[in-house]
Amino acid sequence: MTSFAPALSHVGNRLKGIGHGWLGLAAVLAAQAVVDAGALPARVESVAGSFASTAPFLLLAVAFAAYSKASGADTLIARAFVGREGRMVLVAALFGALSPFCSCGVIPVIAALLAMGVPLSAVMAFWLASPLMDPTMFAMTTGILGLEFALAKTVIAAGIGAGGGYLTMMLGRTGLLTDPLREGVGNGGCGAASVRKPNAAVHWKFWTEGARRETFAKNAWSNLLFLGQWLALAFALEAMMLSYLPQEAVASVLGGDSWFAIPLAAVVGIPAYLNGYAALPLVSGLMEQGMSAGAGMAFLVAGGITCIPAGIAVWALARPPVFALYLGSAFGGAILFSLAVAPLL
Repeated sequence: MTSFAPALSHVGNRLKGIGHGWLGLAAVLAAQAVVDAGALPARVESVAGSFASTAPFLLLAVAFAAYSKASGADTLIARAFVGREGRMVLVAALFGALSPFCSCGVIPVIAALLAMGVPLSAVMAFWLASPLMDPTMFAMTTGILGLEFALAKTVIAAGIGAGGGYLTMMLGRTGLLTDPLREGVGNGGCGAASVRKPNAAVHWKFWTEGARRETFAKNAWSNLLFLGQWLALAFALEAMMLSYLPQEAVASVLGGDSWFAIPLAAVVGIPAYLNGYAALPLVSGLMEQGMSAGAGMAFLVAGGITCIPAGIAVWALARPPVFALYLGSAFGGAILFSLAVAPLL
């Protein structure tokens, strides 16, 4: 038995170096091969397609964060937010409600903002609001569920973002949310060096100095590998859900109209949510079967922010207290705001 110990230790160290996200992706694809090997190429193609559509945002965010770190420009961002946190929460929530990011696609942007020292409260506001609405989603929602529903969802997106942002700002003053990013992601968010050295000089042409070029390369590569593995896993899980989660099962759970319909829809929306566009016709069909508009809203809002693929990506990025606050704000906001707008729909 003891003769196997060195070999097992070596294997364990190699697996650690691979990264949990890549291991998770391999496990999901292996499970697909066991369940239905013939469908494996389609799953890989789906993951590759989703990754390709997100790649421009991922690369831009990684390059921006690396440039800010190598040049010292992150200190300018830190200065811009000093003394303006409350206003920035509101602006971030409003901007997030109109931004073209999905729940997974927004992750690289969030990582870049936190790594540069942007206050967690403003980032949380953007984080919560962004996946729920964008110009294309507004048009699609209007066409399928009506203009009133689309307007209400836009207001809810901004409201949940602002509410979560201000709650984060209050909790942040207690010291509970120090260093929101996990180890190895950026440099610790609100505890970043850019905040500790707000008056450091900025070297815009960082490529003229070898040490800064090295900083850029290391920062870009580490963030790309880290974010890439978790986004790939999230897209693989999404592809499996789209294929194996029957819409009839969701309809049977959410097809009624009762006092607990809205909370139940919010709960079911977390694991059952497919993606923003696929969920719209599903909710439309459920509403035709008798589900209330408020329950439909709760399903779209809670699922849009906290669906399993997005949740995995957030868990990989943020420390447990921040992850819990993210989920709590999304879930609580989905129920409260859906209850508030239900009589108007």
